[in-house]
Amino acid sequence: MAATPTGDDSKPEQSLSLGKSSYDAMAAPPPEAPAPAPPDFPEGGRQAWLTVLGGFLVLFCTFGTVQSFGVYQDYYSRVLLSQRTASDISWIGSMQTFLLFAGGLPTGKLFDEGYFHHCLAVGSLIYLFSIFMLSLVQPNQYYQVFLAQGVGMGIGMGIIMLPALSVTSHYFRRRRSIAIGVVIAGSSTGAVVYSILLNNLFNGKIGFPWGVRVSGFIDLVFLLTANLVMKTRLPSRRERPNAKPIDIRAILSDGGYWLCIIGAALVFWGLFVPFFYLQVFAELHGLPKTLAFYAIPIMNASSLFGRTIPNFLGDYFGPFNIMIPCTIISGGLMYLLFAATGVAGTVVFGILYGFFSGGFISIITPAVASFSRDLNEIGTRIGIACFVIGFALLTGTPIAGALVQQNHNGPYIWWRPLVFASIVVLAGTACLIASRQILSKRKSTHVL
Repeated sequence: MAATPTGDDSKPEQSLSLGKSSYDAMAAPPPEAPAPAPPDFPEGGRQAWLTVLGGFLVLFCTFGTVQSFGVYQDYYSRVLLSQRTASDISWIGSMQTFLLFAGGLPTGKLFDEGYFHHCLAVGSLIYLFSIFMLSLVQPNQYYQVFLAQGVGMGIGMGIIMLPALSVTSHYFRRRRSIAIGVVIAGSSTGAVVYSILLNNLFNGKIGFPWGVRVSGFIDLVFLLTANLVMKTRLPSRRERPNAKPIDIRAILSDGGYWLCIIGAALVFWGLFVPFFYLQVFAELHGLPKTLAFYAIPIMNASSLFGRTIPNFLGDYFGPFNIMIPCTIISGGLMYLLFAATGVAGTVVFGILYGFFSGGFISIITPAVASFSRDLNEIGTRIGIACFVIGFALLTGTPIAGALVQQNHNGPYIWWRPLVFASIVVLAGTACLIASRQILSKRKSTHVL
């Protein structure tokens, strides 16, 4: 009986074929996941503008206090720390400003990792505790003032300022410059309010301790409101485990970015000299006491417009294209102060300098952010920039103080700090122009 083929002879061949197919499937690289779509930005809405409002209040309390330090400088030199030189007193304000900016390095990283509300709460508590400690300092106790105002308030400011600025980027892209401009306008508004308020309280019946406490209670209400209304929108890096890591090496090797930082640091090195010394300058030149008290508020009121109008223009013409002319004019205006020894000259200088310096201060943040290749880099890039800029702010006004008055009872020689400030601001502008050219070639556009 002949054997009938059963088909079993084909099994080895079929098995081999299946095994080869399985091996190929395992050996082949897995298909790449599609790149995530870029996030949409609402460019407005209730929560977006509530977050902008919260940022405005944070800057009102922090940068507004920094820009009204000229009131403290004047009061300390005449009353509370009258045995100290102008440079010694400037170190208090410059340390506060240094920590305000240098805090951006760690808080930028924390913001990217999703610790926005933690930074805002902890920083607010440190700041409020320190300002109430400032109200308890004793006359001619320099270390008490330095620790409470320079170190304590500075640390609190540094923890909350950068997150309050960066979170705006979660809601705006096309209109980011104007949104950040509104946030930063809080600093000018705060400086106007605090300058007028503190001048009248310090030199009136209420005195220094309760004058500081009144500003502390205002800060308490505003910072509590900011903590309640501000919210993040985009998921943090912790919430996206597969997110592309930030390329720190690429950031550190970005020549155009570092040229922008160096330029900004040079500008900030001299930019705040008038904010610290204009009131003292006005009083020593025999201007009416009322005008001397209002010299800094006039400059900060003008700065309010300087921090909104240029930002609106920056959204259409590019932040660099608006910032660079503002910086050139700011450096040139330093020489106008030589002629501002009368009422008209002081008012004109305050209005012009406040506007154009405000244009630089508000636009430098979106200018630095424009070097980011990815949205996740914004906090880190701004944090690094703030840290470097902080060292310029730490030394700029004390250098000006040492130049203007070499010893406690010595005369004030004003041309030296003004020439110093003008030169470094214009040198920084040259670096910003070169940085803009590099970015223009990278992005193939002149709208920067």
